[in-house]
Amino acid sequence: MSTTNPLQPKCVVAAYSADVYGRAAVEHAEAIALASGARLVVVNATRGDSLVDDRFAHEDEVESLRERLATEGIEVDIRRDVVPDVAEAVLEAARQSSADVIIVGVRHRTPVGKLLLGSVAQRVILDAPCPVLAVKPPR
Repeated sequence: MSTTNPLQPKCVVAAYSADVYGRAAVEHAEAIALASGARLVVVNATRGDSLVDDRFAHEDEVESLRERLATEGIEVDIRRDVVPDVAEAVLEAARQSSADVIIVGVRHRTPVGKLLLGSVAQRVILDAPCPVLAVKPPR
């Protein structure tokens, strides 16, 4: 577990999905990395249990993100993998990189939705080895 001040992080992990929630997470992580000079680890993972996962970013989108962050002077590591457990992939990236904070995008879910469907953000928030910042996209 990291002991660095999460307000002055050395490493930020962003859970990225190719939707408004994942983009909100990356935008917040990018702003923190720019302000603090932190290294940024972006995790875009899928379980691969469907033919098309809309939250798994296309290679062109990932490369565009990599180029934009590099242009801003942010040291970035983008992890794009097929994994058995997306939340665990984010948590493992945080552990491996000694992250000071994890940024996740969150969406509103109904009580029944919370009961029936697992939530990557919820698992990350509950099991993270460091503070987690949950963000929502702009309205």
